[in-house]
Amino acid sequence: MQLACTTEVVSLPDAMDGLVAYYRALSGEHPDWDDYRRAMVEDQRCLVRFTVLAAGPDAAG
Repeated sequence: MQLACTTEVVSLPDAMDGLVAYYRALSGEHPDWDDYRRAMVEDQRCLVRFTVLAAGPDAAG
């Protein structure tokens, strides 16, 4: 499979809400959200968003 997409890198502090949402979607509630947020800042995490424009091939081969 191949994807054609655009990407956007979102840095902190703008990325924090998305990082929290990503964690919640994968793992549920964190036992200490303040600690999680602190770790995201210390680790200099960012969020990468992919917008898929096309996917292929369309026919199985």
